[in-house]
Amino acid sequence: MKIALLGYGKMGKIIEQIATERGHEIVLKVDDAQTPYDIRVADVAIEFSTPHSAFANISNALTHQVPVIAGTTGWLAQYEEAVAICKAHKTAFLYASNFSIGVNVFFALNSALAKLMSRFNNYKVGIEEIHHTQKLDAPSGTAITLAEGIIAETDYTGWQLGNAPANEIPIEAKRIGNTPGTHIITYNSEVDTLEIKHTAHNRNGFALGAVLAAEWIIGKEGVFGMKDVLDIK
Repeated sequence: MKIALLGYGKMGKIIEQIATERGHEIVLKVDDAQTPYDIRVADVAIEFSTPHSAFANISNALTHQVPVIAGTTGWLAQYEEAVAICKAHKTAFLYASNFSIGVNVFFALNSALAKLMSRFNNYKVGIEEIHHTQKLDAPSGTAITLAEGIIAETDYTGWQLGNAPANEIPIEAKRIGNTPGTHIITYNSEVDTLEIKHTAHNRNGFALGAVLAAEWIIGKEGVFGMKDVLDIK
């Protein structure tokens, strides 16, 4: 498989290593400052760049019918536009806020717990996320996905960074050292606290998931998520 890496920072370099170990060829490495490039040399593009360049990279690949695995967060105001481009050009697009197998299991656990806890209005939910100091967006895309999973199963109507009204979920975002990523969901009441937590030890799990998604999407058409790749119902 010929892979284009759109974004060649820390994640791009780890993806390159894992993809090469799995027998794939990196045919294009695009840094944020590079222009222009020919995406057509690739079978699939893996996009981990910056919020301001993600949509241009994604739309360019989809327009040339190169399937895209997108992991950049902070650009999602244009997500539906990317979906429309994908469908118009009959190719494949997969966005995930987090490609880690463990995190995607955590997403499913979060939704199941939210559905169970929705009957007990004496508990107030909160989300805490901790990442490295170089992370450009806050809250993390993973934290937003977790909040959306809770909202879908409860009476909460939205989320807020920091303090939130009673009908919205507060998200606390911390930036500490070189932390790869920690996410904590807490249900707190006057009598007890219930908590689930995912801690990443390094970025390798994110990178492996992105490569697995790239392997999976070849030959497919449509818009997908990591639930499709991992067959999580």
